[in-house]
Amino acid sequence: MEKMELVPDFRLASTAGPHFQLSEQRGAPLVLYFYPRDDTPGCTDEGLQFTQLLSEFEALHCSIWGVSRDSLSSHEKFRAKMNFPFHLLSDPDELACTLFGVMKMKNMYGKQVRGIERSTFLIDPEGRLAEVWRGVKVPGHAQHVLEALRALP
Repeated sequence: MEKMELVPDFRLASTAGPHFQLSEQRGAPLVLYFYPRDDTPGCTDEGLQFTQLLSEFEALHCSIWGVSRDSLSSHEKFRAKMNFPFHLLSDPDELACTLFGVMKMKNMYGKQVRGIERSTFLIDPEGRLAEVWRGVKVPGHAQHVLEALRALP
C-alpha cells in the first residue's frame, strides 16, 4: 500500500465492542499500530507511550487502535492490566496484517519465526494512508506519530 492510497475497508473484533470497521471511522484521522504480542515488554512500552500522549492525539480528533494476532480475551486482559484508554483489535486470521504487509520472518532466540513486524500507519480523515513506519523502535515512536499527525493538511 502506497502513501495517499485509499486503505481498503476491513472489519476486526475489538475491545470497543463487537467489531471495528475501518469505513465507519472516516471523518477523523486514526492511528493503527501493529505490535507482536500482548503483555510483552516492547509492546507494553509502546502502548504506554500512546497512553501518555493520548490527550494530544484526541485534541486533534485522532483515535488510536492497537492491532495484534492475539485473541480478544487476551486483548481485554492486557488492556485492563495496563489501563490503556484506547482499544485493541484482534486479527487472528491476519486479515489486516496481510493488508498492511506486516507479517515477516524474524529471528527469535536463534530461530526463524513468522510474526508481526512492529509497524504503525496514520490514516487521514478521508481514509487514505498518510504515513507509514515499519520496523518501529519503541522509544520516542508515539511522539513521531503525533508530529506527523500535526503535519497533516
